[in-house]
Amino acid sequence: MNNKRNVLVVLSGPSGVGKGTIAKMLVERNKNMSLSISCTTRNPRDGEVDGREYFFINKDEFKTKIDNDGFLEYSEHFENFYGTPKKFVTEKLINSDVLLEIDVNGGLEVKKNFKDAVLIMLAPPSVEEIRNRLIKRSTETIEKINLRMERIDYELSKSSLYDYTVINDDLTAAIERVEEIINFEKNKI
Repeated sequence: MNNKRNVLVVLSGPSGVGKGTIAKMLVERNKNMSLSISCTTRNPRDGEVDGREYFFINKDEFKTKIDNDGFLEYSEHFENFYGTPKKFVTEKLINSDVLLEIDVNGGLEVKKNFKDAVLIMLAPPSVEEIRNRLIKRSTETIEKINLRMERIDYELSKSSLYDYTVINDDLTAAIERVEEIINFEKNKI
């Protein structure tokens, strides 16, 4: 008999820390895990598909969802809205673990709504490493990279409010540590 429970896991951290890579690999390696898909009003990046990376909606649609209590959390930053659709997550959580890849404020808001949510802060080995990763990614202008860099200290200052912090200085080790945390949390009664 399997007494493990499904858990809602929130993975947060600064831009470029590897959240997307780790989230994708966790879902690939764990058949009982679903990645939550957020809504956003930003334009898709090259290769992104509506309903896979994000649900891409316009600002009017987003505001209607806010008015109808359709989000677990939402925020506006970098001139776009981002939000976690409540119905999508709660339906997935019935049959699987759910992984949310969201910013720190969103993670803290989710914790208010789901006290058993497991918050994991993914931290960089250094701030300079983040800058290098963002530049190498080549998806944003230097101005946008500088805006993201300004936010790093704030995001990392919230790590004490998270249940766990994992430093991503070695991708394999970071993934294994996150999996250990999830398995530990699944066995809690």
